[in-house]
Amino acid sequence: MAKKSSSVTTRSSRAQVDAFIKQVAERPAIKPAAARGRLIFALDATASRQPAWDRACHIQAEMFNETAALGGLEVQMAYYRGFGEFQAGSWSANSQDLVRQMGAVYCLGGHTQIERVLRHAIEETRRKAINALVFVGDCMEEDVDGLCQLAGELGMLRVPAFVFQEGQEPVARQAFEQIARLSGGAYCSFDASSARQLRELLSAVAVYAAGGRRALQDYSRRAGREVLRLTSQLGSG
Repeated sequence: MAKKSSSVTTRSSRAQVDAFIKQVAERPAIKPAAARGRLIFALDATASRQPAWDRACHIQAEMFNETAALGGLEVQMAYYRGFGEFQAGSWSANSQDLVRQMGAVYCLGGHTQIERVLRHAIEETRRKAINALVFVGDCMEEDVDGLCQLAGELGMLRVPAFVFQEGQEPVARQAFEQIARLSGGAYCSFDASSARQLRELLSAVAVYAAGGRRALQDYSRRAGREVLRLTSQLGSG
């Protein structure tokens, strides 16, 4: 399937965002008390993602701000682009380090390599447990059954994949939803005008990775108006 442009996108409904936050909140906490959360932040850096890359640089830095009081968060940035290029950086608890890493990357045309992202997350958590995988992309050009197999392995390892799709390309959406479901994570789409929405959702996942469900509920209560509207939907279990 040829890669499609993400220039035509549809804003996620409020209900979809609410559902995503609820799914994150219902994930069981797996981080030992007082341990620093660990999260892989993986991105599609192929050509169609260039308009959103700078925005993502700023947004990811804010994930740290919401987790400092929870014991902190270690993040590893990974990306793919061009002809078979896949890179994963070092783990860092410093937001400025991540900003510098992302700022040094430029997008380059090529096919998707989501399989490598999932395999990398499996390998990393076998070395030392990670609490969540975040993936941001816009399309999928791979064998969906193979991706689902790997997503299931992540689920067995208790590594939820939280998948954010820029736009709503239907083939990618179907694959992304299955990856999220089989890993025990969640899916949400966003568009070019949804920077605040994406920031809220990424921060929610970061808070979950750092402090579990209770921390996410606390975050929802003290966040902005739109997040406050989610509180009643989080459940009490």
